[in-house]
Amino acid sequence: MPDLLIELFSEEIPARMQGRAASDLQKLVTDGLVEAGLTYKSAAVFSTPRRLTLSVEDLLAESKPVREERKGPKVGAPDQAIDGFLRGAGVTRDDLEIRDDKKGQVYFAVIQKPGRMAADVIAEVLEKAIRNFPWPKSMRWGTGTLKWVRPLHSVLCILTDEAGAEVVPLDIDGIVSGNTTRGHRFLSPDVFTVTNFEDYEAKLKRAHVMLRADERADMIWNDATNQAFALGLEVVEDRGLLAEVAGLVEWPVVLLGQIDPTFYELPDEVLQTSMKEHQKFFSVRNAKTGQIERFVTVANTVTADNGATILKGNQKVLFARLSDAKFFWENDLRVANAGMGPWLDSLSNVTFHNKLGTQKDRIDRIIALASEIAPLVGADVAEVAEAARVAKADLSSEMVYEFPELQGLMGRKYASKAGLSDAIAAAAQEHYSPLGPSDDVPTAPVSVAVALADKLDTLTGFWAIDEKPTGSKDPFALRRAALGVIRLILDNQLPVNMSFLIAWAYERIMRPICEIDLLSDSQEGGPHSFEFLTSDKQKSLKFELPLTFGEPFNLKIRNGYRIPSGVWAKADLLSFFHDRLKVYLKDQGIRHDIIDACVAMEGSDDLTLLVKRAKALAATLATDDGENLIQGFKRANNILTKEEAKDGVEYSYGADIKHAQHDSERSLFTALDAAETVIAPAMVAQDFGTAMTAMAALRGPIDAFFTDVQVNADQQVVRRNRLNLLSRIRKTCLGVADLTRIEG
Repeated sequence: MPDLLIELFSEEIPARMQGRAASDLQKLVTDGLVEAGLTYKSAAVFSTPRRLTLSVEDLLAESKPVREERKGPKVGAPDQAIDGFLRGAGVTRDDLEIRDDKKGQVYFAVIQKPGRMAADVIAEVLEKAIRNFPWPKSMRWGTGTLKWVRPLHSVLCILTDEAGAEVVPLDIDGIVSGNTTRGHRFLSPDVFTVTNFEDYEAKLKRAHVMLRADERADMIWNDATNQAFALGLEVVEDRGLLAEVAGLVEWPVVLLGQIDPTFYELPDEVLQTSMKEHQKFFSVRNAKTGQIERFVTVANTVTADNGATILKGNQKVLFARLSDAKFFWENDLRVANAGMGPWLDSLSNVTFHNKLGTQKDRIDRIIALASEIAPLVGADVAEVAEAARVAKADLSSEMVYEFPELQGLMGRKYASKAGLSDAIAAAAQEHYSPLGPSDDVPTAPVSVAVALADKLDTLTGFWAIDEKPTGSKDPFALRRAALGVIRLILDNQLPVNMSFLIAWAYERIMRPICEIDLLSDSQEGGPHSFEFLTSDKQKSLKFELPLTFGEPFNLKIRNGYRIPSGVWAKADLLSFFHDRLKVYLKDQGIRHDIIDACVAMEGSDDLTLLVKRAKALAATLATDDGENLIQGFKRANNILTKEEAKDGVEYSYGADIKHAQHDSERSLFTALDAAETVIAPAMVAQDFGTAMTAMAALRGPIDAFFTDVQVNADQQVVRRNRLNLLSRIRKTCLGVADLTRIEG
């Protein structure tokens, strides 16, 4: 069976696109081959700045013939239906067969496709892949219609077997496929011929091209660390930068440069960020002092002076970049040392969102909400309020304007320079965290209070203006913010009433929005009032400012959008938190139906309590007793529900052991009494493990009851007593969790 080699050779592909592009090439081509009936043993894909390469081993030389039968419309169906079927099947009326079916005679089309040679299939699949390649951005050049990320120069496409290499014929806008490629742009630009993948990779390496990205990355890292180690230095690890630089060069040459000592006073983070973002340099620090003193740059060519000219040019550019950073740093320090007042004032002129006010408006809300949260996390209210006041101050700094990724980190440094406490300075950085599922969660009380307030204000604000995530769209990263709230609460084991905080934050957001929009239409003087429809849309009520959001309604305001009520927003946003909690706990092995069973219980707005209950229920259901108890509970619930519907009454009171006629029946009474005496106080004490264990202990008595006793006895007194006993089972189990929501 032949091997297939494809190379798409172009101008430089942006490093950030190479990995995805390689995967897309493999998927488009291999899926197309398999769909056409050409299977293969294995496939591998590679990328460099100027080429995407796909190698497929042991491909079928010819696709197998295919015979397909398609059922069509009934005999006598309208001509339009029959003609449509013929077009879809690619046959004529003469090719149709009439067969008997359950509903009469129908047409069948028998489609036979002969096998095709691999080269024909490959040419078709590859052309389709190239013309429909999903680049994030693409361009056209010359007079052709082909789009590619950068101008495409050549296509190498060969099939290799024992007889030799065969070029797969292909012509795309004048680019004719062949068996040749080129090496490094400067070191080996000549064209050479290849016969298979091994020959291709070996000749590329001789032509100063490392095909494998991981090999280039390893070479860069090893050379950089070895050069640094020889001088008593260490390279600051940055895997993301390493992957990016490996995508910028085909023949990496590592060079170690010097940072001018003038810039040693800059914070390490500023040095690292400036060198990384602007010039893709690795930072190199002194192993003894920790000071970043040098940098590593990676050239894409070998020079006669061993890179001296390249280093000289890079150091000149770096000096200019760091001079700017030093200027920003010194200017910012003057403002920070004066208390950061100008920065805070300037936030009044920065719009956070056109419907949610300025950054200053938002900071005021965060201060108020963080002050409410402070006692819940054991933080000093005054310190939390001050931390919330200055947390966003660095957004106005010159350094963060130049390097937005340093927000928070610079805020911490500036807060310290302003003479604020370590807790306040830490909150300026940590209140953004956690940013993702692997990010560290703040534990300092002041940081936790401000972080929660920041994220809750964001969520309630966008809920208030009805800008919720939809499908895969989440432009304001609200799912990430909700996960951040969940992790802050759970990791710190905070007993937080989410309903209260959501409603409180919502009212702080809504009052100024309504006042501004409504007063702009009001006449001077007062009182100012407005109308709204109640949720049932049956009556119009009037409210006077200031507002109180105490009942569900939709408020229609001047600018044409509706503000949902605090009650509605609280329930909807809390439901959103529960949905994100399901996703978060799924990785911990807790099923979504277990979360649903616990969400249905009172107190589900306390996420810490909710997760504690869910983990206890999950542990119980993982046992044989727990699993079998669910079956017993569902059997009891199903019988009881059916009989209550049939009789038109509710069997919820009056089960008496004196009417019991069987030992299993009496044992169940005793077991329920014992369980209830344990479960009730355990639930009050939030000892869910004990409550679940007591509930699981009912498994044996319930099983025995259903084995030995007929619930629908002939004697009505006995029947009613047994149905009331089933009601006790249901009530006892539902007191722990809503087991009706457990699947299976």
